[in-house]
Amino acid sequence: MSIRRLWRSSPAPSPLRGTLEVPGDKSITHRALMISSLASGRSLVANANLGEDCRATASLLELLGAAITSDEANYQVEVEGRGVGGLREPEHVLDAGNSGTTMRTILGLCAGVEGLSVVTGDATLLRRPMLRVVAPLRQMGARIEGRAFGDRAPLAIRGGDLSGVDLRLPIASAQVKTAVLLAGLHATGPTTLIEPGASRDHTERMLAAAGARLRVESNRIRLEPTPALSAMTWDVPGDISSAAFLLVAAAIVDGSDLTITNLGLNPSRTGLLDVMSRMGAEIDVRVAGKRFDEPFGDVSVRGSELTGTTIEGAEEIPTLIDELPVVAVLASCAEGETLIRNAQELRVKESDRIDVMCTGLRELGVDCSPEPDGMRIRGPSVFKGAEVDARGDHRAAMSFAVAGLRSEEPVVVKGWSSVSTSFPEFLDLLGRAQGRYG
Repeated sequence: MSIRRLWRSSPAPSPLRGTLEVPGDKSITHRALMISSLASGRSLVANANLGEDCRATASLLELLGAAITSDEANYQVEVEGRGVGGLREPEHVLDAGNSGTTMRTILGLCAGVEGLSVVTGDATLLRRPMLRVVAPLRQMGARIEGRAFGDRAPLAIRGGDLSGVDLRLPIASAQVKTAVLLAGLHATGPTTLIEPGASRDHTERMLAAAGARLRVESNRIRLEPTPALSAMTWDVPGDISSAAFLLVAAAIVDGSDLTITNLGLNPSRTGLLDVMSRMGAEIDVRVAGKRFDEPFGDVSVRGSELTGTTIEGAEEIPTLIDELPVVAVLASCAEGETLIRNAQELRVKESDRIDVMCTGLRELGVDCSPEPDGMRIRGPSVFKGAEVDARGDHRAAMSFAVAGLRSEEPVVVKGWSSVSTSFPEFLDLLGRAQGRYG
């Protein structure tokens, strides 16, 4: 799919109405592919996310020896796993592209592979911190070298011969946790992790579903050596991080009444819904059931009057860290001040999202001040037309597009092609919600 580098908005011609289903969850798709590569037999990833990040993961797993077949028309991926300990030394460099999740989690897999693996990425990814993953893997016995003493890729990993360890992680990070648990599958002896706070827990749920000997108690995880994982059918729910843009759009456009079905509702990911409700958005959440212990259901949002709030803390921030860019747009439409803090992780995402969002929102006429660990936004704002630069960040680009729905004049978003990273279907679904397409 070809996606242009610039996008030009026009004010919403109509409210967002109807029922939609967003593509499969990116985080779950990454993990389904990786766990399936370690399973014995053939697994199916249904409703897979086929954005560039997950494609990068699939490509790297093939280089490590997994057999992967994609049916893009039906959003399905088949993975012929090689079993725990069955992946092989890659003959080529593993290029994660722009995907931080791919790079950080693949390090855990490579730590368990005998031989040498070299992992790299694009210019943006080469600037992102990696020592948070490298350090615990080194403690397990992996030999890893890279720029800045292992804090920057490219990274060279000599894997194999891992030992289980007791780790107290300095930050709550699902990517670090996933890398350590994937490595722990190959270790002699148990691996114990303690996080300082909650982080998204897809990996624990999915490993347990596939047969890993795993025990979770609050923020403490213990993984026993697991000789085999079962092949699975992963029916991936919709991605709440992608749905966020449509949900916020419905909340800020008068007269909207939008429902998104088959949406992942893992409690470690639903902070956006809690914040929207706290700000006054009319939200109805209906849990339909669970698949591989992952809850899913339907969410309806209606256009509402909003008030500012404070978003903070080690428990709340991880549950909506990826949604904070579009939350900043939501806050711009709310009465009063919204303060986002304890979100310094935003500065080391695909861009410095605090700087990108504050700069762009100010250009659109919003009273937005950056803070070292967040931002302060005073509303409600009347968005004006402007050209804003998403700096190659897919979530910033779509957030500015949502702001464009309330702008008095067109908003031009630079760096629009980055949307293909996670949600290339965004404009199509937005158009359908506004009745512009079938």
